[in-house]
Amino acid sequence: MFKVYETELAGRPLKIETGKMAGLANGSVLVRYGDTCVLVNVTASKEPKEGIDFFPLSVDYEEKLYAVGKIPGSYQKREGKPGDKAILVSRAIDRPLRPLFPKDFRNDVVVVATVLSVDYDNSPEVAAMIGASAALSISDIPFGGPTAAVNVGIVDGQIIINPTDSQRKVSDLTLTVAGTEQKIAMIEAGANEVPENIMLDAIKAGHEEIKKICKFISKMKEEIGKPKFEYKSFEVDHELLAYLEENFTAEMKEAVQEVDKELRDNNVAKLSDKIAEAVKEKFGEEYAEANSQSIGEAIYKLEKKCVREMIFVEHKRVDGRALDEIRPLSCEVGLLPRVHGSAMFTRGQTQVLSIATLGMASEEQELDGIDTETSKRYMHQYNFPSYSVGEARPSRGPGRREVGHGALAEKALVPVLPSKEEFPYAIRVVSEVLSSNGSTSQASICGSTLALMDAGVPIKRPVAGISTGLVTNPNDENDYVMLTDIQGLEDFFGDMDFKVGGTKKGITAIQVDIKVDGLSYKVIEEAFERTKNARKYILDEIMLKQIEKPREELSEYAPKIVSLKIKPEKIKEVIGSGGKTINKIIEETGVKIDIEEDGQVFIYSNETENAKKALNIIEDIVREIEVGGIYAGKVSKIMPFGAFVDLGSGKEGLLHISKISNERIEKVEDVLKEGDTVTVKVYEIDQQGRINLTMKNLASDSFSEED
Repeated sequence: MFKVYETELAGRPLKIETGKMAGLANGSVLVRYGDTCVLVNVTASKEPKEGIDFFPLSVDYEEKLYAVGKIPGSYQKREGKPGDKAILVSRAIDRPLRPLFPKDFRNDVVVVATVLSVDYDNSPEVAAMIGASAALSISDIPFGGPTAAVNVGIVDGQIIINPTDSQRKVSDLTLTVAGTEQKIAMIEAGANEVPENIMLDAIKAGHEEIKKICKFISKMKEEIGKPKFEYKSFEVDHELLAYLEENFTAEMKEAVQEVDKELRDNNVAKLSDKIAEAVKEKFGEEYAEANSQSIGEAIYKLEKKCVREMIFVEHKRVDGRALDEIRPLSCEVGLLPRVHGSAMFTRGQTQVLSIATLGMASEEQELDGIDTETSKRYMHQYNFPSYSVGEARPSRGPGRREVGHGALAEKALVPVLPSKEEFPYAIRVVSEVLSSNGSTSQASICGSTLALMDAGVPIKRPVAGISTGLVTNPNDENDYVMLTDIQGLEDFFGDMDFKVGGTKKGITAIQVDIKVDGLSYKVIEEAFERTKNARKYILDEIMLKQIEKPREELSEYAPKIVSLKIKPEKIKEVIGSGGKTINKIIEETGVKIDIEEDGQVFIYSNETENAKKALNIIEDIVREIEVGGIYAGKVSKIMPFGAFVDLGSGKEGLLHISKISNERIEKVEDVLKEGDTVTVKVYEIDQQGRINLTMKNLASDSFSEED
């Protein structure tokens, strides 16, 4: 049955249609937000996936270029694998949904959000997040929603819900917040050093709109929602778990209390073998063989219970730290001799090497997506090789996690970068994770700040990143323990990974992953306070003691740059017919040249003198010859009546014999010869554009390029 539900979001019409398209999906909706249209379909397998111990949820956000009237630029002329932006939106859709599925659910669930039409004032990402929640809520798939999401901006100090395209371009905040009627479920933000209290206000403002949309979806669910289907539960055998808790809790607590991750893993592995043998004796070999996966999951649950109990009840962390204590920190800069900037940041057993490279403005990354953004000047990439966790797996390129962590560090650093006018370089930073025991994304923020400073990039302020964790009482959301600087095990078994990057002045990036049904404002406020104090400590006590400010000089291996601004109509003169003029300049000087549409010219060279030489040539080409102007030129031809003088930029003037000297001369050759450099003044440009010159009453040192 075709149904249309209508409401308003940020003063614009929001419609959700169902029953007209994709009738074989478990749930399907078409979300119309203004002229933005996103089709969201959800499906679930009829049987659970065997041999796994996690919920197999897959989310795909599909950007179709026809949605913005574009034909794909690839050779095949069709969309290929998702770009980074689509991957990031898929992750943002996934995060608030995943905790709301049953913990013992193992059926495949696939969410596909296809962008069909884009109105730039109305975010397709928001439409997709709302659509995913609506489709799941009205489907027969077990789901504990609804959720909803909005974007929040800050323009001229005012908090704006779902800012328009023009507002986004001047906003100090790009915040996506998702949640249920009761709590915040996901936060993703990039910000221009926004203070913590204002960020919290923005989150609260977003949540007020989220509550309205959740009620709207709940109404749909009540009216047309399908009954949820029954599924095979993969809950651990209660008798088995009770046996493990009764007999091995003390040993497990002892096994996990180890600073070194490798030793701790070995301790747990040995105890796991011991438990497996004990289960065989207690329940029989036949039971053990038939329930090997269940035994493994029971051991995992025992380990999780022990770690959480130690933190929550005893306020004791596995590595012995206090709840607000940061792991041992160290950093180095200038490790690699030939790169433009490098740094290594170490936090406990997490270690990241970041390398900065400076390039021409034309080396910006080109983007072929449905956004208005067509290029990216700053590129941050994050690599997580298997050796960083002691595993032997071949590299298969960056996955969604790597893309997400790289984007988080990129968001954190963009607000402090100098403008293109101040520092006309494309900038790439690559963070190589050398060793991982939690919070590698935050270590990459710290390491990359140091690498940029080592490269001589004049950043406004240094940025640091830190993560907080949470262990909550499942029966009381106000009863919790918060941890500063969580390591891998605390992230794995905890309820939250609250990552914040920023300067001493304010927040530049946030990413929050949670495993519970949401966070209260109180938890968010405390997390902001914890991360603010930790950032200040990391900056003052570690990073700025290694390098106090960006280096004054660029690396000798970085391209040197000079720039000038010319009139846009002069661009064709610099380029020349078929690129002849600019290619000649490049050949003569060995430089690289970028010319922007607005007339900004950037000249790059490893040798400053070559760059200056190219600059002088271009200045000659674009020089405006004006009456009264005094110029240097070369005598190009001697005639009986005078000499022709080359003034540059293809312009030549006549220096009549009577205008060469204050004294009367018989022959031009008595004073001048071809190739001489002379100082001349333009005294006339006739109606035909012919330039007439004089040397009378000019001292040889009176030359200037412009009068």
